[in-house]
Amino acid sequence: MKRFPSRLAIGLIAAFLAQGAMAAAPYATVNGTAIPASRAEAMLNEQRAQGAQDSPQLNDAVREELVRREVLSQEATKKGLEKKSDVQAQMDLAKQAILIRAYLQDYVKTHPVTDAEIRKEYDTIKSRMGEKEYKPRHILVETEDQAKAIIAKLQSGSKFEDLAKESRDPGSKDKGGELGWSNPGMFVQPFSDAMVKLEKGKFTTTPVKSDFGYHVILLEDVRDLKAPSFDEVKPQLQQRLQQQKVEAHILELREKAKVQ
Repeated sequence: MKRFPSRLAIGLIAAFLAQGAMAAAPYATVNGTAIPASRAEAMLNEQRAQGAQDSPQLNDAVREELVRREVLSQEATKKGLEKKSDVQAQMDLAKQAILIRAYLQDYVKTHPVTDAEIRKEYDTIKSRMGEKEYKPRHILVETEDQAKAIIAKLQSGSKFEDLAKESRDPGSKDKGGELGWSNPGMFVQPFSDAMVKLEKGKFTTTPVKSDFGYHVILLEDVRDLKAPSFDEVKPQLQQRLQQQKVEAHILELREKAKVQ
């Protein structure tokens, strides 16, 4: 989902949009200019969405913020800043962002992710994880001959951790080639296929080729994998699936748009 303007920008443009929107009693008056109650409610809703609780202190803080914004807005108007083309462009962008946010919130509300969709995603991920978790080390080199030379040194008694300094993998070379506990689905296919065939404490005796180069793999340990329960990961899966649904909708609209 695209990044939206800051709450300050949204709040400022909301102030302009709110003018004349409702014929309600003013929330406050600054130099004879009324601050609509709808503007205050919009800001209060923003605070509530972030977990703030209704209280006299919150109302006072929102009132003071709106007064300060009105004071600054009036000063900017006196200078004619709202007529500058770059300021107008920024205001247009902020207004557009608010409309986009409102549209996407409405889309999410009318196109929620179902429990069946979440369950299907959970089962798919769980099946890819398998039943075992592996703790490998590896040394990545550019050529097959380099990999064979490393294997020969290992067979002669050299330590894997020392030879790992020759690795082309910057994320593991300084840690002795350690990759941490992982499931096979986290690696490219040739790597995972070779890894799961190894016995604990053994290394590959032939180079393993992947798109990254040639690997020498050592399997330090293996253990049964205990996948998190559906209820534990449901919120994260729901959020991810909802985001994917929104992104697919945006892509669909973009493909249908006539752009010249």
